[in-house]
Amino acid sequence: MDLFEYQGKQYFARFGIPVSAGGVADTVDEAVAAADASGYPVVVKAQVQVGGRGKAGGVKLAADAGEVRLHAGNILGLDIKGHVVHRLWVEHATDIAEEYYASFTLDRGAKAHLAMVSARGGVEIETVADEEPAAIARMHIDPAVGFSEALARQLVEEAALPAGACEGAVDILQKLYRCYDEGDADLVEINPLVLTKEGQVHALDAKVTLDDNAAFRHPEWAQFRDIDELDDRERLARSKGLQYVGLEGEVGIIANGAGLAMSTCDVVNQVGGRPANFLDIGGGANADVMANALEVINSDPDVRSIFINIFGGITRGEEVARGIVTALGRVSIGSPIVIRLDGTNAGEGREILRTVESDRLLSQPTMLEAARKAVALAEGSER
Repeated sequence: MDLFEYQGKQYFARFGIPVSAGGVADTVDEAVAAADASGYPVVVKAQVQVGGRGKAGGVKLAADAGEVRLHAGNILGLDIKGHVVHRLWVEHATDIAEEYYASFTLDRGAKAHLAMVSARGGVEIETVADEEPAAIARMHIDPAVGFSEALARQLVEEAALPAGACEGAVDILQKLYRCYDEGDADLVEINPLVLTKEGQVHALDAKVTLDDNAAFRHPEWAQFRDIDELDDRERLARSKGLQYVGLEGEVGIIANGAGLAMSTCDVVNQVGGRPANFLDIGGGANADVMANALEVINSDPDVRSIFINIFGGITRGEEVARGIVTALGRVSIGSPIVIRLDGTNAGEGREILRTVESDRLLSQPTMLEAARKAVALAEGSER
């Protein structure tokens, strides 16, 4: 779960990471009130989960209430790379002397946490990595050992941060690691981490991705789920407990398992089609789950065919097939369906599916053949 900047800063504050004083606003009047409370000058920031806000006119400096009112009115409703601004973060402007970068994430290949610090902040870290990789200090952290003050100091020294920022950066790095580790995050990033002209170090931005697998430990995370930011398909999927990401293609995807769902999207692209979505129904494929998935897929007017790709593991193939057949009796489907069923008891499952096959419901033996058929149907079908 990706947090908005203001939510990330609220999360940082729980762990003692210093952030700028500010407030959330959904209207122009609320933006003025937040600015008055924070103290002028202020920065008015669009809250969207996409980069390039500043270049798109979504970040503006305001010296007084009149300028806040002007900028807030212009930014609310602004479309930034397909994301419409419905919320603002208004914070006290910081007098910046220097900008740095700091983050923690998981390096799955190394099976360790990865810390990164750079004296080149304020720009995309990917750009720094491409143009000047030596400017990024990296350190792998054993989760069983943790991140000590000594390691934080070593990382700051390797990043060549100036002496005036070292103590503040060391302190924030330790708190940021606690936020990452104890806060069950997949990623915590500060860009920029700034040194003010008064010699203070604090987080001027916040990027936080929380680990959904840890949500059972954090009932308070419910406040971070902003269903208003979702499109209609994603909102429906979330209401049914499905892992869904809307895309812009014509082939609807249903798969059991995130890895299989991603592979299914890839193979559809490989054979010349475009996936309309990523939809992972998890380990089970019973009738209720399948009916919910088909309802979500069917709600997308751009879908021209549906590719159901199921690999039976603990869930047996005949159970999956019965679930699909029952679900099809519950949901009126507007697009042809191609099914690939493999794994445990797949033969029995295919026999069940053959009893309901038609020119609108087809089985294919392999993922590649099923993808080709789904793409061909999408190219030639009308709803």
